[in-house]
Amino acid sequence: MNLNFKLFAFFIVSISAYAQNICNEKAWLNTKLSLDERVALLTNCMSLDEKVSQLLNASDEISRLDIKSYNWWNEALHGVARGPKATIFPQAIGLAATFDRDLIHQVGSSISDEARAVNNYLVSTHSNSIQYMGLTFWSPNVNIFRDPRWGRGQETYGEDPYLTGQIGASFIHGMQGDDPTYLKTAACAKHFAVHSGPEADRHHFNAIVSQQDLYETYLPAFKTSVDAGVEAVMCAYNRTNDEACCGSPTLLQNILRKDWGFKGHVVSDCGAIRDFHSGHGITKTPEESAALALLSGTNLNCGETYKALPKAVEQGLVTEADIDKALKPLLKTRFKLGMFDDPKLNPYSKIPLEVIHSDKNIALAKKVAQKSVVLLKNDHVLPLSKAIKHLYISGPLAGDIRTLIGNYHGLSDNLVTLLEGVVGKVSPITRVEYRAGAMLNQPNQNNGDNYSRLAATADATIIALGLTVVMEGEENEAIGSSHKGDNITMELPKNQIEYLRKMRGDHKKPLIVVVFAGCPLDLTEVSELADAVIYAWYPGEQGGNAIADVIFGDVSPSGKLPLTFPKSITQLPAYEDYAMKGRTYKYMTQEPMYPFGYGLTYSNLQLSNLNIDKGKIKKKESQMVEVTVTNTGNDPMEDVLQLYVSLKGVKQNVPLASLKDFKRVTLAPKASLKVSFKLNPDAFDYIDTLGKSKRHQGEAVITIGNASPGKRSKDLGASSSEIKVVVQ
Repeated sequence: MNLNFKLFAFFIVSISAYAQNICNEKAWLNTKLSLDERVALLTNCMSLDEKVSQLLNASDEISRLDIKSYNWWNEALHGVARGPKATIFPQAIGLAATFDRDLIHQVGSSISDEARAVNNYLVSTHSNSIQYMGLTFWSPNVNIFRDPRWGRGQETYGEDPYLTGQIGASFIHGMQGDDPTYLKTAACAKHFAVHSGPEADRHHFNAIVSQQDLYETYLPAFKTSVDAGVEAVMCAYNRTNDEACCGSPTLLQNILRKDWGFKGHVVSDCGAIRDFHSGHGITKTPEESAALALLSGTNLNCGETYKALPKAVEQGLVTEADIDKALKPLLKTRFKLGMFDDPKLNPYSKIPLEVIHSDKNIALAKKVAQKSVVLLKNDHVLPLSKAIKHLYISGPLAGDIRTLIGNYHGLSDNLVTLLEGVVGKVSPITRVEYRAGAMLNQPNQNNGDNYSRLAATADATIIALGLTVVMEGEENEAIGSSHKGDNITMELPKNQIEYLRKMRGDHKKPLIVVVFAGCPLDLTEVSELADAVIYAWYPGEQGGNAIADVIFGDVSPSGKLPLTFPKSITQLPAYEDYAMKGRTYKYMTQEPMYPFGYGLTYSNLQLSNLNIDKGKIKKKESQMVEVTVTNTGNDPMEDVLQLYVSLKGVKQNVPLASLKDFKRVTLAPKASLKVSFKLNPDAFDYIDTLGKSKRHQGEAVITIGNASPGKRSKDLGASSSEIKVVVQ
């Protein structure tokens, strides 16, 4: 018995010595080992307190293990944000308006180049733990912009799950690179899931959603992001169907990891775990909140609630093995970013500082802005001649850089306002006058009204209206909003409308309105008063040049609305209602002001000879759909063809139409082109009331056009062609 005890003790000591030897030799630095082996070796060498320290966004240094301090919190929604100088691309909603996968991939790649360049320099100077200057970026935002009142909708890719998923996946691929071993940067799809306001209620709100809407609308873009290999997912502040999103076994375990096979890490929105006890009231203590989040599948705490995990272990709420499970995906991300390897092994470690705000990236920002601009109305006044004799520029936003940047923005030394872009475009002898004319959102003082009279004497007037990031956005950023960043009326400030009325007066001179905003606005009166309406979003640092290119015809407009513009707030369901009935082009039966996918060019598109290779569509068969596109006008054009499927005879609440694919086409005057689309076998599936995917059997309609199907699109002059098919 004594001998057996001695042998057992010797065995334990030997194992301990062996483990200590592994830790001393830092075996996890061996790149010949598998990623999982390296992660396991490093985890086993850490104490409980050290492990917990790595579950916080501001992670501590552990010098004995060669773990550098690191701050996981970085932003790159439309350019590296809140850090050093960077190229500022159009806000995310503008990126979506391009309907251009390849272009958005280039944007993601350029952003990650600039991020890597900064981090490479910081690593070389041993100062790579600075917040907002790391390699883990909490972008893109693939929430669905279900309601125009949400101030953070500008961060999204619009209302359609398919478009959002496609643009998001392109961005993710660009951000993360294509090396088989290393990530260029780590992207993060947020906010999972069912998150889109009200902004003022996000820390305690419970979003109730049907299984049909959940799987038809709110989850698909996240699934596409996971399929694209996104490294991280951020869980949202709110509850979804009674479960806090960062403490939801349904979302984080069953759907994300079990059903979708997600292998990356989950990060909480900042302070979301604290909200469990301080906002939602579903736990009583920080220890309970930390335990719930950890066991549900949240790996990284943006905040400090996870500091309570050691006490949670003492209280038996979690085990050290649970903490190990949460830690390993985080360490894996750091290994994939090359943080433990010789930089010479990493192809991205050579990206130099010279890529930051390079001529190439500036040119790309301009190109993206050009393609994001949406022409909503044009009564034969655009394009203007550069040789125009007398041009008047007015409006509170014509010279305001805040119209360019949107929220979650970076900064550069080359912010081109609309005023600067227009002045740089016209003839040297054009008489250009500029007066702001109106305050942003306050009535003018009684100081005269001479400015509006200039509109009657100038050859044309350009007036810039809209919102800025101080009026819409996130609750802590929109300091000029009385509703925590939401625009609950969907209206332009009243003083801007009053000024537009004065500018219109009773003259017949051309009046061009450029609207800057990240959300749909009530444009009913604007469209009545203006001869041309341009929606510019927040177009990035080259916005002024890009808009001027469109106004003066150097570029034919080709941007498309990534969301429906209602006529007014009266057409909308209650803001707090997360049911999709009556929302977006997929479910809205009322006639909108401007439909999803709509946007004019300077030429005319005609569609003909739409055909499908098989009239009867069988299960598991892909279909080729072909259409002839003709530019019937006298100007070159670029436009976006959109393919929609409408299912007929389904008794459940299926969408009126669903976007299934889109392609950009470029045509010379009078030229024609055959364009083909491949329809996947699941193109005719639908989600039933239980949230299950079902195969449609019966009649369906395939529509190809340059706007979503519907009477309003036809009334506005959009082109389309459709064909009926039978699905077996």
